[in-house]
Parts: sequence; structure tokens; C-alpha cells
Amino acid sequence: MDERYICYCGLYCENCAVKVRVQPAAKLLRDEMREAGFGDVIQFIPGGEGFWTFLEGMAEPGMCTSCRDGGGDPACAVRACAKKKEVELCAFCKFYPCGLFEEFFKNHPIVFADNALLREKGMAAWAKLQDERQAKGFVYTRDREQ
Repeated sequence: MDERYICYCGLYCENCAVKVRVQPAAKLLRDEMREAGFGDVIQFIPGGEGFWTFLEGMAEPGMCTSCRDGGGDPACAVRACAKKKEVELCAFCKFYPCGLFEEFFKNHPIVFADNALLREKGMAAWAKLQDERQAKGFVYTRDREQ
């Protein structure tokens, strides 16, 4: 469990589809394109330089960090609220769950149960669950968890 990847809302970034699936795929595509010589000609392809910069960024480890570590959407209302209230995680806030989570739970219903586990059994139980999921290849996606 890497605590840098725990988000205020209760998501664990190490189980994010971007980190688990997209980043390795981007690295593979970048490496294959380099080997095929695209690094030398990408500037001649319309939009190529922007694509190459994007691909490089997606392929590099550490390009994603949790919102608690400075990554994520700077305009996230959940993040802003947690920082303002100086709570470690929203699940530990006396006002949780609040209205900020209504839409969020539609996209990530599993986080409601995860946060209940956090509140009832603490960080060690939650961390164990996240590590077990990670070992099984679990990922969060926008509308369901796999």
C-alpha cells in the first residue's frame, strides 16, 4: 500500500484504469513507435508533436499522483472541501457522506462501501482490501468497477 495514492474521496489510485492499463499501453505504444522510427518523423505528421508529447507523458511512471499528493482535478469540489476542513480522508469527516458525493457515487458505487469499511474497521482493513484488489487486476472505471 502506497499512501501517496489514497484520494480524499476514498479512491485508491493504484487501482485506477489509467495507472493499471493506460500507462503500460502508452509505454508499449511509445516504445514500438520509437523502434519503428516515428521519433524522427513525428514532427512532419500534422499534430504529431502534440501527440508525441502526450504519449510520452502518459507512458512515464509517476505522471499520475493522487489528489492528496498534488495530482488530479484541481477543481474537484471533494478535494477542496477536504483540504478546507483539514480531513485526512472524507470518510473520517463528521459530515460524510455529504451532497458532494451524490454524483460521485453514481460513477463509483463501490467507494461508498469502501468508505464504510474505512469508518468501521479503519485504514488497515481498507488498505488490505485495496492490495487484494490490485493483486487481482481490479480497476476503477468511470461507470463500473471491474
